Amino acid sequence: MPSDQTRTAILAAAERLYADRGFGDVTLRDIVAAAGVNLAAVNYHFGSKDELIAELFVTRSLATNRERLNELKAAEQAGGGRASIDSILRALVGPTLRGCLGPDREGSTAARFMIRASIESVSPIRRIKNREVDHLRKFAAAMRRALPDRDEAELYWGLHFALAMAHHTIREKERLTKLSEGKCDLDDVQGIIDRVVAVAVMALTAAGPSSRAASRTAAASIK
Repeated sequence: MPSDQTRTAILAAAERLYADRGFGDVTLRDIVAAAGVNLAAVNYHFGSKDELIAELFVTRSLATNRERLNELKAAEQAGGGRASIDSILRALVGPTLRGCLGPDREGSTAARFMIRASIESVSPIRRIKNREVDHLRKFAAAMRRALPDRDEAELYWGLHFALAMAHHTIREKERLTKLSEGKCDLDDVQGIIDRVVAVAVMALTAAGPSSRAASRTAAASIK
């Protein structure tokens, strides 16, 4: 098998097995058996199991982040250089939710791999998430342009919570379906995006903790 085909076969087998069984239960021997290659091929192309996981996660993340930034760019162009906070947050969480939820996506290997990566905390993925934040800085800058009067720390919290809502929805969709007895439609991906964005916008445009603290201090001084 040519070298590039060997590499592709390893990646495809690894992604499928990790999606099906999780990161802890899959060994390199499982992967080489599924790919039809020998163990030396994995070591040659990737070096280790952690590097293989990192390669898969980076590949999928790059596609999501590219989609996010393209949507952000389009929103800013439509707004003459300043996008609305609603459209910024929609560009931030939309690609992730559309990529992992809905009957046409969540059964795919790529979506199941990314859901698994969101659920299981493994060191190679944690390192990448903690290191690769440049695309998020662009969202933070757009949020500052959209809400110039807001405290900068509040904007970062807003960005963080919007991402957290999206990822928690992906991780816990089965529990929400059971809890709501099916009333919450997890197949309505656009509706989920609308809800996450609406809550995040509400939090960012309402009085923040610093404003409330200032109000309490002022009230106390009057007394």
